[in-house]
Amino acid sequence: MLVGYMRISTDTDRQVLDLQRDALVAAGVDERHLFEDRASGSRGDRAGLARALAFIQPGDCLVVWKLDRLGRSLPHLLATVTDFKKRGIAFRSLTEQMDTTTPQGEFLFQIFGALAQFERALIQERVQAGLAAARHRGRRGGRPAVIDAEKLSAVIAALDAGATKAGVCRTFGVKRSTLLDSLARTGWSAAMKAQEA
Repeated sequence: MLVGYMRISTDTDRQVLDLQRDALVAAGVDERHLFEDRASGSRGDRAGLARALAFIQPGDCLVVWKLDRLGRSLPHLLATVTDFKKRGIAFRSLTEQMDTTTPQGEFLFQIFGALAQFERALIQERVQAGLAAARHRGRRGGRPAVIDAEKLSAVIAALDAGATKAGVCRTFGVKRSTLLDSLARTGWSAAMKAQEA
């Protein structure tokens, strides 16, 4: 059975919805099996899509007028179509002539998957390059230090004098996890272990 899904961004975009409906019906989708949303593609809470996904059964085919009607982004689209494959549901996009029941459609889907993976790798590479450039300029990522330098010096002096970590936490009013994190940033724990060895 063919199940159709349509989406428009606003309520005033009536003509586009009619265009999608006509194309889906012409492709063989029964009007009783059409689901629609009037929401931006970036929204994750699309009630019409949720109803379509709950309605569709293994062996059925979800048909859309255009790929961007279904997915918020390429990774989201790939995840959705991959989920269809796991559930035994076919997918067809009329404009792009993509049909996962054909070898050509399956090949096109694999190309999309490779492109999405390439995009993720490029993003990761740019993030790493940005972090390296920030470190080179002396900036450090992560959460800002909770204990200021003066207080941390006093904490380390107290620990060096024999105070316990629990006692330091009570005296200086810091949580144990915050203390351990701050000490690790200064390298104090590693230095103490080296002295003990």
